[in-house]
Amino acid sequence: MVIFKDTSNDYTFLTRSCAASREKMVWEDGNEYPVIKVEISNTSHPFYTGKSMFVDTAGRIEKFRKRYEKRDIVKGKE
Repeated sequence: MVIFKDTSNDYTFLTRSCAASREKMVWEDGNEYPVIKVEISNTSHPFYTGKSMFVDTAGRIEKFRKRYEKRDIVKGKE
């Protein structure tokens, strides 16, 4: 048994898995189980929630814009 924890909304659920983890957490039944952290689960994914949400993990959008901004400046397109 393993606890999966959605880091975007702190939702946790207990299920069977062969995934290993050094981190442990006490579940509602008082037993301690390994914890696997995930960024998206069915409680936070737009397909299941019906909501569009903006998730910018580690500034990916800014990195993308900077990369292509440099490319346009080099080609003379400002």
